[in-house]
Amino acid sequence: MTRVHDMGGRFGDGPVVPEAEDAPVFDQDWHARALAVTLACGALGQWNIDVSRHARERLTPKDYTRFSYYEKWIAALADLLVEKRVLTQEDLQGQGAEELHALAERALKAEAVAGVLAKGGPADREGGPAPVFTPGQAVRARVPADNALVSGGHTRLPHYTAGARGYILRLHGTHVLPDSNAHGLGEAPEPLYAVRFFARELWAHPEHPDDEVVLDLWQSYLEPL
Repeated sequence: MTRVHDMGGRFGDGPVVPEAEDAPVFDQDWHARALAVTLACGALGQWNIDVSRHARERLTPKDYTRFSYYEKWIAALADLLVEKRVLTQEDLQGQGAEELHALAERALKAEAVAGVLAKGGPADREGGPAPVFTPGQAVRARVPADNALVSGGHTRLPHYTAGARGYILRLHGTHVLPDSNAHGLGEAPEPLYAVRFFARELWAHPEHPDDEVVLDLWQSYLEPL
């Protein structure tokens, strides 16, 4: 089954039109606020980035296709806040209790924002399974291109790569596995590789067959050839 959010390489969605170099960072003021609220809520420590991504992917197909980019963010954030019992639906409607929230002390203060953003959220880890692939080695992307741990779960393996032959370009080290981390199953770090695919391996009628697409893929996404 295809995933509505997995649009990479899909026929019929139209061309990607780059924005002008002098385009504003945010088209509308509320877009900036949507980003700020999402980051501030993430700082409460009730979920990780993979849980957040999966929340956007879990929007109904009807909502996902009609919402703009930041509408998806806000809708998914509202779902997460209720699911994680940070807020209630009444709170979101402005009808909740007015006493100090239990997570108030974890609120992201204005003076701390620059430091938090500069620190980021590194996903590289020590340990985990040893790498089994080497640069130049031929591999095949997993079939089907779905989460192997959770039915319908989050994965960073694009649907269009399923079964395609690629070649290991380099090893990035060991990183948190999103397929596990998005579902409360632990970080389960694995080796992460840059893998190059020829366009002719990915699509039946590519305009430029020898063009290459480079993807960062986890070890469990790949099979040796």
